[in-house]
Amino acid sequence: MSKISAQSLPITEQDTVVSWKEYYEITKPRVVALLVLTALVGMSLSVPGAIPWQILLPAMLGIGMLSAAAAAINHIVDQRIDAVMARTHNRPLPNGRLSNAKAITFAAMLSVIGFIMLYALVNPLTAWLTFAGLVGYSVVYTMYLKRATPQNITIGGLAGAIPPLLGWTAMTNEVHPHALLLVLLVFVWTPPHFWALAIHRRDDYAKVNIPMLPVTHGITFTKTQILLYTILLFVVGLLPYLVGMSGWIYLVGACALNLAFFAYAWKLKFNPEKDTAMKTFRFSIVHLMVLFVVLLADHYILPSPF
Repeated sequence: MSKISAQSLPITEQDTVVSWKEYYEITKPRVVALLVLTALVGMSLSVPGAIPWQILLPAMLGIGMLSAAAAAINHIVDQRIDAVMARTHNRPLPNGRLSNAKAITFAAMLSVIGFIMLYALVNPLTAWLTFAGLVGYSVVYTMYLKRATPQNITIGGLAGAIPPLLGWTAMTNEVHPHALLLVLLVFVWTPPHFWALAIHRRDDYAKVNIPMLPVTHGITFTKTQILLYTILLFVVGLLPYLVGMSGWIYLVGACALNLAFFAYAWKLKFNPEKDTAMKTFRFSIVHLMVLFVVLLADHYILPSPF
C-alpha cells in the first residue's frame, strides 16, 4: 500500500500544476494584460494627479477578471472549431486537459467576483459597462457575429475596445468624449491587427466555415482593407493631440508607430514574404502597447491639459 501511495503522489502533484496552467491558459493572459494596460491609461488620463490605490486596485482586478471570464467563455464556445484548427487544437478544452464543467464554473466565478468588486468598490457604471463588454465579446461576437459575417471583427471589436472607457469611468463615474476617443483608437486598430492573423490562418478558418474576410473576399482584398485601415488609424491617431488631450510626446510617438504599421501593411500588400502577415500581426500588438505607454508618458511628463 505504501508503494502505491508513493507512486500516486507525484501524479497528483503534476495534475495540480497542470490544472493551474490550464485555467490560466483559457484566460488568454497576454490579451487580458493588454486590455488592462489600456484601462490603466484611461484611468490615468482621466485625472491630473496620481490614481488613488483604493480605486486603482479593485478597478484593475475587476476589469481583468471580467476580461479573463470573457476569454474563458470564448474557449468554451469555440472548443469544437478549436479542435480542428492548427493554431488552437492544443488548447486545454479541445485537448481534453480541462473539462467543460470546470471551465464554465471557473468563468462564472470570475464574472461574479469581478462584477461585485467593480460594483461595490468602484462604481455601478463601470461594473455594468464591463459586464456589457463581456456579453459583447463572449455572446454577440463569439456566439453570433464570428459565424455570421466577414465583418465580425469590425463590429465585435467594439467589445475589446472599451477598456480605456472602463478605466476612465472607474475614476470619474462618467462617460467623457476623451474616453470615447481612446475607444476609437483601439476600435480602428482591431481590424488590421486581426485580419493579418486571419490571412496567415486562412485555411484554418475555411476548414471550420468561419467567414473571416480572407475566406469570403480573398487575401488580396483583405490586404487592401488592412492598408486602408492603417491610413485611417494614422488619422484617428492624430485626434488626441488635435483636441488637446495629449502633447507633442504623444504626437511624435503616434506618428512613428502608425507610419511603421503602415509600412508593414504596405509590404503585406505589395511585396509580401511567407511570414509577412504574421510579422504584421505581431507588430500590431507591440504597436498598441507602445502607443498607450506613450500616451501615459505624455500625460505625466507634460503639463496636464485639465
